[in-house]
Amino acid sequence: MSANEYIQQFSPHLFWDVRKEELDFDAHAQYVIKRVLEYGLLNDWNLIKTYYGLPRIVKIVKELRDLEPRALAYISAISKTPKEQFRCYTWKQLNPQLWNF
Repeated sequence: MSANEYIQQFSPHLFWDVRKEELDFDAHAQYVIKRVLEYGLLNDWNLIKTYYGLPRIVKIVKELRDLEPRALAYISAISKTPKEQFRCYTWKQLNPQLWNF
């Protein structure tokens, strides 16, 4: 299946702010994966897992500077990778917020 066919199968709310036709799955992999992890449905997760593969997703997510705690817990559990290996987890620990509401 081509990247354009994958894009058409994603939930409409995921990429509402960009033109889907101009979205390059390989060049914008970090953007696509982060968006799906934070706002996607299970079907969206299955699409990126099929396209990228779990090892590549984990490698990309490890480099993210910020990620919602729920998404981090999910990718950590699915890949059996400790949270401490993700940059978003260690960066958050090093830079605590003064007021966390």
